[in-house]
Amino acid sequence: MLFDDPEFKETIASVLVPVAVPVAYTYKVPAGQSVVPGTIVKVPLGPREVVGAVWDVEPDAAINPKKLKTISRIYDTTPPLDDDLRRFVDWVANWTLGAPGMVLRMVLRSEEALEPEAPVPGVRRIEGAEPDRLTSARRRVLETMEDGFAWTKSGLAHAAGVSLSVIDGLLQQNVLETVSLPASPPPPKPQIDFAPKPLTAAQQAAAEGLKENFDKGGSVALIDGVTGSGKTEVYFEAIAEALRRDRQALVLLPEIALTEQFLRRFEQRFGVYPAEWHSEITPKKRARVWRGVASGDVRVVIGARSSLFLPFKELGLIIVDEEHDAAFKQDDRVPYSARDMAVVRGHLSGFPVILASATPSVESHVNADLGRYALYELPERASGAALPDLQEIDMRTDGPERGRWLAPALVHAIKDTFASGDQSLLFLNRRGYAPLTLCRTCGHRFQCAHCSAWLVEHRFQKKLVCHHCGHFEPVPDACPSCQSKDSLVACGPGVERIAEEVSDLFPQARTLILSSDLPGGPERLKREMKIVEEGGADIVIGTQLVAKGHNFPKMKLVGVIDADLGLAHGDPRAAEKTFQLLAQVTGRAGRVTGGGKGFLQTYNADHPVIRALLSSNKNAFYLAEIEARRVAGLPPFGRLAAVVVSGPDKTFAEGFARALVRAAPHDEAVTLLGPAEAALAMVRGRYRYRLLAMAPRQFDLQGYLRNWLASGPKPSKGLRVQVDIDPQHFL
Repeated sequence: MLFDDPEFKETIASVLVPVAVPVAYTYKVPAGQSVVPGTIVKVPLGPREVVGAVWDVEPDAAINPKKLKTISRIYDTTPPLDDDLRRFVDWVANWTLGAPGMVLRMVLRSEEALEPEAPVPGVRRIEGAEPDRLTSARRRVLETMEDGFAWTKSGLAHAAGVSLSVIDGLLQQNVLETVSLPASPPPPKPQIDFAPKPLTAAQQAAAEGLKENFDKGGSVALIDGVTGSGKTEVYFEAIAEALRRDRQALVLLPEIALTEQFLRRFEQRFGVYPAEWHSEITPKKRARVWRGVASGDVRVVIGARSSLFLPFKELGLIIVDEEHDAAFKQDDRVPYSARDMAVVRGHLSGFPVILASATPSVESHVNADLGRYALYELPERASGAALPDLQEIDMRTDGPERGRWLAPALVHAIKDTFASGDQSLLFLNRRGYAPLTLCRTCGHRFQCAHCSAWLVEHRFQKKLVCHHCGHFEPVPDACPSCQSKDSLVACGPGVERIAEEVSDLFPQARTLILSSDLPGGPERLKREMKIVEEGGADIVIGTQLVAKGHNFPKMKLVGVIDADLGLAHGDPRAAEKTFQLLAQVTGRAGRVTGGGKGFLQTYNADHPVIRALLSSNKNAFYLAEIEARRVAGLPPFGRLAAVVVSGPDKTFAEGFARALVRAAPHDEAVTLLGPAEAALAMVRGRYRYRLLAMAPRQFDLQGYLRNWLASGPKPSKGLRVQVDIDPQHFL
């Protein structure tokens, strides 16, 4: 909001800045210039300057304008942040109890994006000009330029097959002239009817329903389809409808590793690639996408959770693929669920949101049952292939010999699959070679110096690594405690150890490990995913990133090495997460031609999750899990909020956490649990204590927490208090 002071003839404005304070600051607007709510500005803040935005709150007119600092720059080439986006920022801050400025920081991620992209030098033919001598190289250049268009020097040299010196020579003879070219032309628009795929009757019905939702304003739809049912093709038709209505679309994916296959599928359907937005794109490309989204030139974005905060000019559709995935929850700074906030953004702006999954979250399942979400079910694979046949391997009676990790039945199945020329996938959600390394002489265990976690051996890299803070150290030749040599032993398997066993059993097979922490990063993963997709590997050993949306046509067998792994801790969502993960990964088998098989190695064959998977009775699992949540008052029938106190001194952190509980307002609707040491009691040198607040669904838990933290003791001595509304992780 703006305020004109008649005495001082100054205009003042409230500016939200990207720092963790609850209010906007007041600044003077430079003389002769004007701003409106949403205008992006640069302002002095202490000893530095930061980028912020003029906000919708009354500036503090009680401050003497002579003491106010002046806005140092107004980005008038960038459109203001619109009303809907500003409301969304405020809504997210209010829901998460975060500072509005920290939410705005996710919108204004790159100052480079606020600057117009600098033009690049190019060359153009001067009409009628001829060189003094027409060599073959010069002739090729001039023939290439017959269309009259300007070129960059390097582009022209490459197209004509000449060196840059040939171009320079033509410039010196005034046959070519230097011109400025746009740094990047607007991206081509997706072609709505480029190559739509024929849909099955179930897909067509779902697609028609999704199109009708555009007229319902802020509606949410859930596509619940088995693995391979063609959910992507269905929501592609919703994207086409958004484009017909001249609206932009956003597709959220949980993993960068999924983008390459999605990009190719999008290009096959719409003739062009969508824009990408995630942590691995270059700053220059990030700035280009941000500007294109704000101007409307970019019509479709595929991105990670942070793309939800892009300043779309005409956003008209959000799709959250693999909506159940925990990767959509951000845990640091402003803890938020991208899935839930996507629903909020659609509601605030009145456009549809589509959630898609083969294993929907319990929350989305309940919302569909209650009619809050429109439900579209795809119970069969689009190819007509049958779902995989799943079998258990009881490791108590049919397990492998000592020192091995693959049961005989699974080894036999891999052998048959390899002999038939098909692929096998071995799934273990544990990176590295072994989760624990100890000394067999004295029992010393290698633990991170900064976290209460064991160091994981990565034998290929010859390192012991902490998967929580990134600390690593070389594997020593001797035990650091008793100095015994050749006494270190790896306990338990990781994917590298499974790969070692596979190489021993099948030396002639092409074996590939898919894990996010191997050298090469996302680019390596993209290449290796394509190798698997094209049949270039016989046996794949992978972590959870192989469970999400990939289509491997030759994959016939999936073996889960430790089906019990996710059930062995106190996470209230442990059963749901394990069911989803195992259903997704076994669904990689036989997606195209059928005949897929899955084996679950388990020590707990009677667990409800294992029984539901083996019987292919998804509904039975959801009914039981939903009823258990209802009885316990857990989400979506109750509300949870975690309060994590952390600090460099253990005693002080625990004492503050206990004082915080004593200061909690009494309310019979709220149950407080803790404080207790977090499952990961120390991370990055900070000791952690968790409190958990439970309340009925309709209770104003944010209001209670806001009042509690405002009236309770204030953190000091390096202490930090973080609130996580609807926590997804309990470490």
